[in-house]
Amino acid sequence: MKRNAVLVDGVVLNGPIIDSCAGEKFVEEVCRILMNEVVQKATDSSEKVCEWQDPEQLKKLLDLNLRENGETHQKLLQICRNAIKYSVKTSHPRFFNQLYAGMDHYSLAARFITEAMNPSVYTYEVSPVFILIEEAVLKKMIEFIGWEEGDGIFSPGGSVSNMYAVNLARYNYCPDIKEKGLSQAPRLVMFTSEECHYSMKKAAAFLGIGTHNVYFVKTDDRGKMIPEELEMQVDRAHKEGAVPFLVLATSGTTVVGAFDPLDEIADICDKHKLWLHVDASWGGSALMSRKYRKLLHGIHRANSVAWNPHKMLMAGIQCCALLVKDNTGLLKRCHSAEASYLFQQDKFYDVRYDTGDKSIQCSRRADAFKFWMMWKALGTMGLEERVNRALALSRYLASEIKKRNGFELLWEPEYANICFWYIPPSFRNIEKGPAYWQKLHQVAPVIKERMMKKGSLMVGYQPHQDKVNFFRLIVISPQVSREDMDFVLDEMELLGRDL
Repeated sequence: MKRNAVLVDGVVLNGPIIDSCAGEKFVEEVCRILMNEVVQKATDSSEKVCEWQDPEQLKKLLDLNLRENGETHQKLLQICRNAIKYSVKTSHPRFFNQLYAGMDHYSLAARFITEAMNPSVYTYEVSPVFILIEEAVLKKMIEFIGWEEGDGIFSPGGSVSNMYAVNLARYNYCPDIKEKGLSQAPRLVMFTSEECHYSMKKAAAFLGIGTHNVYFVKTDDRGKMIPEELEMQVDRAHKEGAVPFLVLATSGTTVVGAFDPLDEIADICDKHKLWLHVDASWGGSALMSRKYRKLLHGIHRANSVAWNPHKMLMAGIQCCALLVKDNTGLLKRCHSAEASYLFQQDKFYDVRYDTGDKSIQCSRRADAFKFWMMWKALGTMGLEERVNRALALSRYLASEIKKRNGFELLWEPEYANICFWYIPPSFRNIEKGPAYWQKLHQVAPVIKERMMKKGSLMVGYQPHQDKVNFFRLIVISPQVSREDMDFVLDEMELLGRDL
């Protein structure tokens, strides 16, 4: 090799420079660590949910410095162990903090495959398997919405799906904006509820519509958009000389878990010729359940839908779809840039399978594969059972909260969001005036700190509108049991009874 060395700029080009044998051994060792420390401990409630460290201490434990020379494999394996040890165990049966939780083994295996294959889903020639799988999954999701046909794309998050929808609705109303920009556009106004996801405002800012042109519609005491208030806001925009173009409804709000009345909202959209988008990022998975799909009654009338299988269905972050009722190529017309180095029209295969020009991205992950693998493994019936069990556990916890002294349920759960106060013994005979609410506001943050430092539990809290800080517990994982629900209340009492 030395005798026949080829040098370019002083670099020897003969042979590979990666030690494949050492790399393969390292991967094997990491896989063993993953099995022992993550997969096999995922359902062990005796393990800690988190190993809390303050940021400065964690920086030292992780050894974040990047050096001139590489580390030994033993050091790298310890780094892997530390990354697992000090991360939050989102698969733990007592992780109730976010709108995702648990571990689906089939989805996890699919993620291992896509990470190893490192595909980019934009053309059939580089990603034939995953292009076809995405098409099949989108078709099935469209069927569950109730459309006879449609289009769609997997996106990097529900926020991006919502942004897609805003851009589509605007392009549908005034397609010239794509080429001529905003200078000649009218003042466009979009409508959404007070309980909407914050991505609606971000979409308006990012796309140049402006956050002042997002009109927030009042909700009822359960967090649902009031159709009469929507009608009033549309009339207001017309009187101001603005141009209404889009209504963003929500199926499963982030805090309360409320579902907007889609049929009544669709009537208003039909009347005023407005695009209707439904953000079902959280609540869309109720469509899998024959018992609970009624929560989204009227969703078939929407023009577009955001649905995140990585939430209730546990497909693994991230797994998010934007689904569009139009099947004439609107999604592609809106976003295409016709890059000639990728999307040549004279290829030797059917270029309709080069779907990447529908996306605002270039490189795109094969997120549909993990959902498809999970669906293949469990079947529709298994996914339905997952939704039904989570909502049954939610109702069990709500009933237990109502029975227990010192706990107060804020709303009967419509979905898997259980919102409640824990009221310490010293508060229970105090008149509910300003001083009481001010003191109660401080309870949840203290209990949250204690549960995190103990590592026993993770439940989120927040204030909301006129309500002081309360806990919002989300039930998702099928690994959660009735005993875990009982543990939550017992542990909160233990952590907060001295306050």
